Amino acid sequence: MRRRSQGHAALAFTVPVLVATFAFLVVPTVAGLLLSATDFDIYALADLRNLRLVGLGNYAALAHDPAFWRAVGNTVLLAALGVPAAIGTSLAAALLLDSATVRWKPVWRLLLFAPYVTTLVATALVWRYVLDTRAGLLNDALLLVGIAPVDWLGDPRTSIPATLIFIVWKAFGYNMLVFVAALATVSPELREAARLDGAGPLARFRHVTLPAIGPALVLASVLSVANFLQVFAEPYVMTHGGPAESTTTILYFMFDQGFTWWNLGTASAVAVVLFIAILALTAVQARLAREQEWL
Repeated sequence: MRRRSQGHAALAFTVPVLVATFAFLVVPTVAGLLLSATDFDIYALADLRNLRLVGLGNYAALAHDPAFWRAVGNTVLLAALGVPAAIGTSLAAALLLDSATVRWKPVWRLLLFAPYVTTLVATALVWRYVLDTRAGLLNDALLLVGIAPVDWLGDPRTSIPATLIFIVWKAFGYNMLVFVAALATVSPELREAARLDGAGPLARFRHVTLPAIGPALVLASVLSVANFLQVFAEPYVMTHGGPAESTTTILYFMFDQGFTWWNLGTASAVAVVLFIAILALTAVQARLAREQEWL
């Protein structure tokens, strides 16, 4: 009777989760895969008789679309620059907070984690005004030292760096807390033994700290890569994908195809391509982690 009651309790807790997962994850995923093989657009939305099966036609069209490849290039550039910057700055901050000489650690953790939990759109709007060419605080500060105002978000040469800095700042706190928790598990005895053996700070970090926090590094890198490949809200609010499509990302391109031009078949194909790319990169990262014995 006890086992039966425990089984009923387990079903009561798991069935709602499984139903929600199926309804909001499995069904949309399968629907998106099927839509990517059609020319579903606003005409098909009005009358399903206008829907046609195009097979891999949407993927072939993407392969020959310069706008899609510009979005891919922008996204790859953001990820290539942003992932090392996000992980490096987060790890550096975690190492500083792990130091015995730092006071008020809970306060610093709260302040550094605060950007992550604030509303993205609100903070993006604040940064947009900070970077404004005429009335922005940053350009006002540059004028004080004799530097002419810079069109941070209106110049293709500076729009990507300006957006990248905001993205790294916004996501900084999560990785930092992951690393803080990982550093707390590093054995103090191993650190002290390495110090007594004559190992310097860099040697202790490389041979003691880094292997111990390896799983946390894998987690942070996988999540960071996925997040940077799915950047959308930041360029949507700050630059609207411009100037000259310099901040149009893959997800922004997908949104534009789906909800500006109502090419839902093409947008679904972009989603499938992005899913495959993230899955492949995650598999590569997992394999590299296993080779380093971090998993």
